[in-house]
Amino acid sequence: MHRLPAPLLVPLYLSIFLLSAFNVPAAGDEDNPFTPKAFLSRYWNKEVWNDLPKPTFLFSKASPLTAVQSAAFAKLAAQNTLSSRLPQFCSAANLLCFPDLAPSLAKHNKDSNFAVYSNRNFTTYGSKRAGGIDSFKNYSNDENIFVDSFRRYSHGALSHADRFSTYGIDTNVPDQGFNTYASKAIGGNGKFTTYEQSTNVPNLRFTSYSTDATGRSQVFKSYSENANAGDQSFANYGKRGNGGPNEFSAYGTNANVIGSGFSSYGSDGNGANDTFTNYGNEQNDPQNHFRSYGEGGNAAIESFSSYRDQANVGDDSFQSYSKNSNSAKVNFANYGKSANVGSDKFSGYGQNGNAQSVGFKIYGVNTTFKDYAKRGISFAQYSNVNSGGAKMSVNGSLAQRWVEPGKFFRESMLRKGTVMAMPDIKDKMPKRSFLPRSILSKLPFSSSKLGVMKKIFHAEDNSSMETMMTETLRECERAPSAGETKRCVGSVEDMIDFATSVLGRNVVVRTTENTKGSKGNIMIGAVKAVEGGKVTKSVSCHQSLFPYLLYYCHSVPKVRVYEAELLDPRSKANINHGVAICHLDTSAWSPSHGAFIALGSAPGRVEVCHWIFENDMTWTVAD
Repeated sequence: MHRLPAPLLVPLYLSIFLLSAFNVPAAGDEDNPFTPKAFLSRYWNKEVWNDLPKPTFLFSKASPLTAVQSAAFAKLAAQNTLSSRLPQFCSAANLLCFPDLAPSLAKHNKDSNFAVYSNRNFTTYGSKRAGGIDSFKNYSNDENIFVDSFRRYSHGALSHADRFSTYGIDTNVPDQGFNTYASKAIGGNGKFTTYEQSTNVPNLRFTSYSTDATGRSQVFKSYSENANAGDQSFANYGKRGNGGPNEFSAYGTNANVIGSGFSSYGSDGNGANDTFTNYGNEQNDPQNHFRSYGEGGNAAIESFSSYRDQANVGDDSFQSYSKNSNSAKVNFANYGKSANVGSDKFSGYGQNGNAQSVGFKIYGVNTTFKDYAKRGISFAQYSNVNSGGAKMSVNGSLAQRWVEPGKFFRESMLRKGTVMAMPDIKDKMPKRSFLPRSILSKLPFSSSKLGVMKKIFHAEDNSSMETMMTETLRECERAPSAGETKRCVGSVEDMIDFATSVLGRNVVVRTTENTKGSKGNIMIGAVKAVEGGKVTKSVSCHQSLFPYLLYYCHSVPKVRVYEAELLDPRSKANINHGVAICHLDTSAWSPSHGAFIALGSAPGRVEVCHWIFENDMTWTVAD
């Protein structure tokens, strides 16, 4: 046997590492028994005690790393130096990582039109501009994971106009920050029209926006309509501003679980004029928080018209709103007339104000006023009903806006020949892969280690990545519900361990075969009830948003699981093989759950069935 001289071994090993780090697989690695996929195959054979075919849809999510890559990155993780190779690691391991924006100090003195751009850093852009207009039209549209930073944009500008039109449409997990935007500007205006429409999990931040500005107007029209989840924050927006009108029109209409935060908005401002028209209408479970809004302001005029109208549930809190203000005028008209009752909290509202006028006209139900100003307040046609009051009726069209047709259905629908609506079961999450256990075991996963995790994945403060990590950790660390067993898993091996710990070693995992039939009508063909249709328990696994593929898995008691051939209702051709799960005990579910809106029922009164969506899965004991 010939051996290479020792001096030649070091550069050889180094070249292999560099090749692996830049995602160039070593020759013949597909047959290497030390790859993560090869290890997974052996692990399945050892832990799952049946001869059923391995689930290809699950194995396809295993880490694509080669044996050399896996060993190299595991070593970096053990040494806490993985962050130094993050771009290579993310690329090779198929992870969700945001690009590191390069700093930009370029100055722009001419009108600009940005179309079909993304992942840019607009720092000090338009600063001290006199007049002119910049347009961002069709910017970052149809993008998957993009980051834009507008820092000190239009700072100190004079009569400068900005236009954000059809910006970020149909995007996935966008991250945009407007820091010190238009601060100390005089005159001019900014318009956000059809901004971030139909986005998935947006994270939009306006920090110190228009601070110390004079006479600059802002318009947010059709902003974040039809968006899904995500958060938007306006911190120190218009602080110490002078006479600048702000208009929020059709903001967040038809959005799903959007959170908005207005912190120190317009505080210490003079002559502020803010209008919220059709804000949050027809949303599903919106969360809006106004904290120290207009505090210490002078002669402000605030108008909330048709705010959160016909929304489903939702919560608003106004803390220290217009506190210590002078001559403030605030009008709430048709506020909070939710079709399903939400909650509103006014704490310290208008407290210690001088010569203020606040009017509530045709206001919604279930509201708490604490430490509220005792003078200058009028209530007209106020529906003051406690939380146990009558629930507003929901018509069919509103129910369909909040809950997609076919998303929930009754068990009786799973009969051959039934024609029913099929929801959009396509996976909206960014495509990612599991990590091999050899790397995963060396990475922290705890709220107490969030700072370390942010460093590894280059997550800036208040960024989408930080929010994503925080919320996922919170859900994973949440105490289980009564009778629930749960675990978050970042490797297939961990998922196997959890499923077999609940169901035993003789298990099978299923998912709907493809997405054909989505957003249309389907006909039910042959139906098979798993385990003969007896009431059983399962382990359901749903994706969570995280840099690597992470699933929230939990035991689901008292269910029946079905497999069904799905047919084209016209041609009767077989187009899909669906997997459905029916929850027989819904007594512990929230009354505002979408299933009860769709089915017109309440907790514990009906069973609720739904399809297993793309890339979700359910484990049961094998037949």
